[in-house]
Order: sequence, then C-alpha cells, then structure tokens
Amino acid sequence: MSLAAAHFINGCIKQTGVLSVNVVDESWLDRADFCGSVSGARESKADVFAWTAGEAGSPLVDDAKLSLECRVEDVYEVDHFENFICSVAGAYADDAIVTEAGKVDVAALKPVLFEMPTYTYLATGEKIADCLSFAKASKA
Repeated sequence: MSLAAAHFINGCIKQTGVLSVNVVDESWLDRADFCGSVSGARESKADVFAWTAGEAGSPLVDDAKLSLECRVEDVYEVDHFENFICSVAGAYADDAIVTEAGKVDVAALKPVLFEMPTYTYLATGEKIADCLSFAKASKA
C-alpha cells in the first residue's frame, strides 16, 4: 500500500501495525469518495461506514463485498510516499461473489477502479473474453 506521506492515516497505520483494503463497488462509492476528500486530521470518518474489527484489529467496512486485512511488515519512503509492505492476515468475501470453487467472481463483485491521472472512477466487471481464447481462435 503506497500513500502520500502527508496523509493523517499513515500515523494510525504505523501505530497499530494493521490496515485493511476494502474493495469499493458502486453501492458505496459516494461514501468512499467523501472519505477521499476529507482529512482525518480535520474530521473523523469513523462513522461514515458501519465497520467491524477484523481478527488482527483492522477496520473492515461492512458494505464491502471483499476486504483484506493486512499486517504491516515494513515501511519505506520514496518521493514523499510511504510504502507499507504487508502480509495478508485475513480475506473476507460476501458469499454472493464467491464461486463454487471458492474463488472471487470479479464480474459479480464489479469493483470500482480509480484512475489517478484523470481522477476518474471506472466501472468493471463485464466479461469480454476468456484468457488465451484469441490465440486458440487464430490457429483455427
């Protein structure tokens, strides 16, 4: 996880030694966007989401269909960014996005992507082809 060193949350992460990655979908994008626009140093964002502490203590957003709880193993700074090297302490997925084989169905999850240079949110989740299908089709 790489965050600008000036972010308030960095100190909290270093103090607790844990962080969570809660994958955003369109159903709660408005609240995630709000959190990205306000500094935690000026306004608490603790009540924006209902959340549950994971086994390692990191906050897991209840509305997230996929969350990863991470332990910070190391931190290093490059060009005013703090880079948190983490191990995954736990993975939590809503049954609605898990296949019978126990894998995450990204098409069902439909995660929102944030494109940094243009500050744009992009929708994902539409299947366009099977991997390696183009190579097989070109040999036919």
